Amino acid sequence: MLRILAILFSLLVLLAMAAGGGTMYLFWKYGQDLPDYHQLAHYEPPITTRVYGGDGRLVAEYAVEKRAFIPIGVIPDRVKDAFLSAEDKGFYEHPGVDFMGIARAVLINLRNKGMGADRRPVGASTITQQVAKNFLLTNEVSISRKIKEAILAFRIERTFSKDHILELYLNEIYLGMGNYGVAAAALNYFDRGLDELSVAEAAYLAALPKAPNNYHPVRHAQAAKDRRDWVIGRMLEDGKISRAEYDAAIAEPLVMRKRDDAAMIVGADYFAEDIRREIVAKYGESALYKGGLVVRSTVDAELQSLASRVLRHGLMNYDRRHGWRGPVTRIQAGSGWQQRLAALAYPNGGEPWDLAVVLATSESSAQIGLVDGSGGTIPFSEMRWARPWEKDEHVGAAPRRPADVVQPGDVILVEAVGKSEDGKAVAAGTYSLRQIPKIEGALVAMDPHTGRVLAMVGGWSYGKSQFNRATQAMRQPGSSFKPFIYLTALENGYTPSSLILDAPIALPQGPGLPMWRPKNYSGDFLGPTTLRVGIEKSRNLMTVRLAQAIGMDAVADYSNRFGIYDSLPRQLAMSLGAGETTVLKMTAAYAMLVNGGKKIAPTLIDRVQDRNGRTVFVHDQRFCEGCWPVQYAQQEMPRLPDIRPQIVDPVSAYQMVSILEGVVQRGTGRSVSAVGKPLAGKTGTSNDSFDTWFVGFSPDLAVGVFVGFDEPHSLGDKETGGSVAAPIFRDFMMDALKNQPATPFRVPPGVRMVRVDPATGRPAEPGASRSIWEAFKSGDRLPDDQEDVLDGNAEGFSFNPLPSESDSSHGLVTPLPQLPAGATPPLPGGLY
Repeated sequence: MLRILAILFSLLVLLAMAAGGGTMYLFWKYGQDLPDYHQLAHYEPPITTRVYGGDGRLVAEYAVEKRAFIPIGVIPDRVKDAFLSAEDKGFYEHPGVDFMGIARAVLINLRNKGMGADRRPVGASTITQQVAKNFLLTNEVSISRKIKEAILAFRIERTFSKDHILELYLNEIYLGMGNYGVAAAALNYFDRGLDELSVAEAAYLAALPKAPNNYHPVRHAQAAKDRRDWVIGRMLEDGKISRAEYDAAIAEPLVMRKRDDAAMIVGADYFAEDIRREIVAKYGESALYKGGLVVRSTVDAELQSLASRVLRHGLMNYDRRHGWRGPVTRIQAGSGWQQRLAALAYPNGGEPWDLAVVLATSESSAQIGLVDGSGGTIPFSEMRWARPWEKDEHVGAAPRRPADVVQPGDVILVEAVGKSEDGKAVAAGTYSLRQIPKIEGALVAMDPHTGRVLAMVGGWSYGKSQFNRATQAMRQPGSSFKPFIYLTALENGYTPSSLILDAPIALPQGPGLPMWRPKNYSGDFLGPTTLRVGIEKSRNLMTVRLAQAIGMDAVADYSNRFGIYDSLPRQLAMSLGAGETTVLKMTAAYAMLVNGGKKIAPTLIDRVQDRNGRTVFVHDQRFCEGCWPVQYAQQEMPRLPDIRPQIVDPVSAYQMVSILEGVVQRGTGRSVSAVGKPLAGKTGTSNDSFDTWFVGFSPDLAVGVFVGFDEPHSLGDKETGGSVAAPIFRDFMMDALKNQPATPFRVPPGVRMVRVDPATGRPAEPGASRSIWEAFKSGDRLPDDQEDVLDGNAEGFSFNPLPSESDSSHGLVTPLPQLPAGATPPLPGGLY
């Protein structure tokens, strides 16, 4: 008997030695050339870059993997317990491999195979093994990979703490819908932070690692709830929750919550895209999509929303003035119309309107059907605007009935309305006819003191076109460039009352070329006219004379100082805005006028921080001496230095601000005066009305508006900056400044205010009713009766005395005909 026991003992020893030797051989064989697990000590996963607005709300996110890294000490126990119960309840006890779990898995798989069940094999991977696989190995299903996984798990456990391993796991695991890690999943499934998750929500996240696509909370709702409830049951078995918590969690419905729109700035797509391009240019695509940057942008949510609304309103108003271009497409209006309508692709740029089909028309309305099968009515009053579009932006005869506009089978865009255009309430189910404009535009709003871009809209709809007309479109600014010609003159000895001849002029263009004969927009001539009126009435001929007198080299210098053009051609046509620039550059240039001639750099970004919170970029380069210590102890408040370069005399800048205020009060921008606050600005229209502008400012807000076609052609007869762009500027300022006091423009030292006659620029007589305040430099000579006039011809210019009012020998001014009582005289002007 003892001999038999000895033999058995020997066999057991031999088997153990063989098993040990085999295990050592496997460790030796598969332990060769394994990945270096020490890299896990410095875990920097790809994490999401987030762009925030000025109020802290989210603007955009950029990532290849949606992830937010959360240290293990910040992850709530509830979340950790849920994952441990679901994936590895013995995590804190085993050495990296759960041998009991492996044995149990082998028995279950053998039983399933013996029963002929076609089930996926049961695994026994610990969290440490999953870390080894996810970080260091592939997803290959093989015995060799499992052996390597076990070897790495042992090594990882000997090197790192359990908490570090769990931290790696919870931040790396894929949890469906593009979410990596528990923080991103909590936000995108439930719109909550980890510390806000309920037991049921934490259990659902813990249910996902095995097969996240199979447990989608909407597409596979029942399977998702069953899996979640299984995890809740495991948490109860493991003593992680009480019976009451279990009952409450099981009863809780599984509801996916979208991100709260109130926590995001909606409608800033163009803004976000320009930031994306800037970040890529500065730091590269890897930093943007994997680096977890935190970008603090300059966007103001309220102004951004306002800018989007007023620009769309202005573009739609122009588009309606120029007629109806017909339906989106046509389908059969009979039986089955809903299916045919639903099969159509929604037109880009139609948001947020509804796609509808015309089912019938009557004398007073059109009956429509919508994609959801409901019906509605378009009263004729809501389509009366739809005169047929004709070539060159002309329109045909006004419609007299709905059938003149739409026919059954027409697929159109409509918008539900609650009130008619005259403000009266309308019945439910009433719609208005809509049309995606062909016209495009841009609006930029900027803080003139810092260059911070507060709002930017680059077109009708980002969904229609991602091309940003505020920063990418190079367009002719027309007369909105003229203030910088006149500012150059003010810097070189001219005053707002200097006289310039407004009369025909012919200039040579070079050998073999015809003479250049610029014209005023209105075709008339004012004769000797003050520099102020030249801007207020936008006189082209005065501008050309002035540009030649001061020289195009000087004009190019000042246009470069203000960032409008990098290298302006030395051609006189450039003085009328024939060069090309962007809305952002023009807005920044006007901002430098109202801020007193200080150089600013427009920016969309205040600050950029890396994943560790270290600031890598800040726009404001001022150093705040005295800002430390942070604690206030009755010390004097620190003063930040003004490091902006002075690019023009602040008095010259103020003189131009005052002149541009006159544009709003008396000139081509008079429609803007309806805002009722101190405003200044200038209209701009390029040749044949290809480009229309209004750029202007209040004391603390600069705004530029551009409207034109992407493929440049005329906006139509009588469409100018004053009729197209100025109303958009007006509407924006009306809302932007509604809660602001009426702040006057700031007057710098060295300005001498004198009451003058606006027609002659000479000091006004005492008691004169039509006088205005004019800004002179303290050393300027005030104009008198013998004021010189800037005159000239093709060879050059001379100064001639001002003709007397009774002397018409110069033959330059055509007297106005006698007007009926109360009639408004025609407004003279250049390219508005």
